Amino acid sequence: MSVPINGLSVDVEDWFQVGAFEKVIDRENWNSLATRVERNCDEILRLFADAGVKGTFFTLGWVAERNPALMRRIAEEGHEVASHGWDHERVFRLGREAFAADIDRARKVIEDASGQAVKGYRAPSFSIDARTPWAFEVLAEQGYAYSSSVAPIAHDHYGWREAPRFAFRPIADAELIEIPVTTARFAGRRLAAGGGGFFRVLPYGFSRWAIRQVNRDDRRPAVFYFHPWEIDPGQPRVEGAPLRSRFRHYTNLSVMADKLERLVGEFRWGRMDELAAREALRAEPLAFAA
Repeated sequence: MSVPINGLSVDVEDWFQVGAFEKVIDRENWNSLATRVERNCDEILRLFADAGVKGTFFTLGWVAERNPALMRRIAEEGHEVASHGWDHERVFRLGREAFAADIDRARKVIEDASGQAVKGYRAPSFSIDARTPWAFEVLAEQGYAYSSSVAPIAHDHYGWREAPRFAFRPIADAELIEIPVTTARFAGRRLAAGGGGFFRVLPYGFSRWAIRQVNRDDRRPAVFYFHPWEIDPGQPRVEGAPLRSRFRHYTNLSVMADKLERLVGEFRWGRMDELAAREALRAEPLAFAA
């Protein structure tokens, strides 16, 4: 049995754009804050190059507009550049028309900056859920090939617990496929195992166990994600955010790069568009009622 090629992805946003700090940092102030996304992405590009792996960079349009040279470098090094929306507003807060405008604006800017056609989308904070099935219709209408916007778990900030764990077609008569972020199974429960804070805070062995389970037992590829700010222990500290948010954001920043280096060396990895093309062959059509 061949070992699946897993999906390696980076959600490209700066330290001040995360959902955990949205109540203490206004979007109107973003331009006045020191950006660190380019230096962090350059470090990620070096890490990927050293490991000989390619990945997908789901990028905010806001970031792409201000960092066109970075977008071009990512594309020129053989990685996929995809969309993370415009400014990290969650889908369920936008509504259908605003969402359509948001992803259209982001796509055009990202394509202009990178010189690469955008095929994929990831919702900020995995915010496509049971409240927003219409988002899939909008993505299909705009010609996206795939989305990786669903976290099929229960979580205090996001999650669609009833969603399938693996690739599915959310619209029966459309080519669009959804590739949920990875979950593992334990004692009848789904456990978040797709990266981000879970990978950074928990022992490395948990993620290794989870990815092996998905590859070996489910015989499916895992989908892993992280953010550029997660490898940056020197980023500014945000005062006034809830204690839980600060714990989640700042814990283990200093060890994240080493854990990533170990991870990319231990498993097989590739771009999300390539994974989507393979998974499309067995993604089952499912339709969710509005």
